Amino acid sequence: MKLISFALLFIFLTSQNVFGEDDVAIFSGRASRINFKADLLRIKIDFGNVKYLNVKDKVEFWDERDSSKRCKAYLVGKSNDYLLFKVPSINFCKTKVFLSVGAYLKFYSIDLFNNIKMGKSLIDILLKKRLALSGKLRREQKSLDSFIEKVNSVNARYQILRDKLEAEWRDQIGSLEEDKTTSLRNFKDLEIRLEGLDKKLQRYSIEDKNLKLDRWALDPRLYFKK
Repeated sequence: MKLISFALLFIFLTSQNVFGEDDVAIFSGRASRINFKADLLRIKIDFGNVKYLNVKDKVEFWDERDSSKRCKAYLVGKSNDYLLFKVPSINFCKTKVFLSVGAYLKFYSIDLFNNIKMGKSLIDILLKKRLALSGKLRREQKSLDSFIEKVNSVNARYQILRDKLEAEWRDQIGSLEEDKTTSLRNFKDLEIRLEGLDKKLQRYSIEDKNLKLDRWALDPRLYFKK
């Protein structure tokens, strides 16, 4: 978040011309090692825009006491704390610029300026993308925040339906119980009435014949009715 805020501030300030070309293209450093035979100059630096300085980028440098006398060089190596420059004709250069270990030098690079300019364009694109993603993120966050509310709403709606169904179920069961009780009462009543009729039928039953066969002997031929 701090990085984005810094980037926004950086773009705003550059758009207001607080920084000029020289401001973003000029940096300083202290000579930490000089190899006159190899035409190499190593500078200890401490500035944030060093990431925009690339190998083979060209620079001009001078002694801060006299900016009119400058030497040309190009970058051949870099780290977080040091830059290594190739200085063509370094021996001639030292006649114009005071070159010694510990000397404080200033540098100007049009390549650095162009790289930063492209970086600003990239930051602008990235900020637009971030703005779009932030909008989507807020919408998703809002959806997540309302998730529990939606779940509670669904639960409440289906709880009402469940209560209604349970009430209907109880009514149906109660109605069936009433029907069962009525049927059982009617069954018992009909069963009692049927038993009463059976007793009356038995009581008032009529036989076809009044004479019965008298089986007084073992031989059926000797049977007779009496």
